[in-house]
Amino acid sequence: MQLQVKHQTTYRYDAPVSYTIQSLRLSPRPHHGLSVLSWRVQADGRRELPFFTDGFGNIVHSHSINRTHDCVTLLVEGEVETTDTAGILRGGAEPLPPAFYLRSTPLTVADAAIEALAAENGHGKSTIERLHRLMIAVRERLDYRLGATDVATTAAEALVRGVGVCQDHSHIFIAAARHHGIPARYVGGYLWTGVETQEYSASHAWAEAYVQDLGWVGFDAANCICPTAAYIRTSIGLDYSSAMPVRGIRRGESAEDLTVRVSVTAGAGDQ
Repeated sequence: MQLQVKHQTTYRYDAPVSYTIQSLRLSPRPHHGLSVLSWRVQADGRRELPFFTDGFGNIVHSHSINRTHDCVTLLVEGEVETTDTAGILRGGAEPLPPAFYLRSTPLTVADAAIEALAAENGHGKSTIERLHRLMIAVRERLDYRLGATDVATTAAEALVRGVGVCQDHSHIFIAAARHHGIPARYVGGYLWTGVETQEYSASHAWAEAYVQDLGWVGFDAANCICPTAAYIRTSIGLDYSSAMPVRGIRRGESAEDLTVRVSVTAGAGDQ
């Protein structure tokens, strides 16, 4: 498939601020099943932003404004070519060993309820079968609902509420997988849903787990599917906080209004 992405993020402040600095993890790196045809990350209509590679292997663009301003606009545009690999990731940048992703974080602590969920779905002939059972169980326990959680909601809190978004599905899956001793990590990116005219107010997220003899395998618990050619990976981390698409700080006392518009479209031959 050939997929085109346009992602615009706009911050507006009710009073001018004097300084803003941001880091953006919004660029895919090639791997088997994904080739980057073109990609650019810009801010306020200026030239493309400088970038570096972080410890997880993510491409991170940097942006700063050292003058008075009341608005910031970030624009990501790109095109990739993808093929379906049944969710199996090969040929990607892997600066860290799989065992690193056994580490728990505040967002992915496995409390008693998550441990019980893991135990209930820990039976199977193979690791991959257990992970598929876990993915289905997470989706059954957590209904998809916008606005019910936020970026600080932990896996344990989301499971108690029984509602959340893809970030919460991923955190619960990761926490339960790690409880089983399976390395698991958070993945941020984009998803083509097949609805060409629809814009979204956020990018997408899923998880990857490490399976012996297969490597890293993706699990999108929110949609109960392993990633297909419709998925574009742009960041990985231990949880949302380390794979966050945009992180920043500003200097000044003001309220912030955030608008995000994301569209993912496919080439004419892929629809």
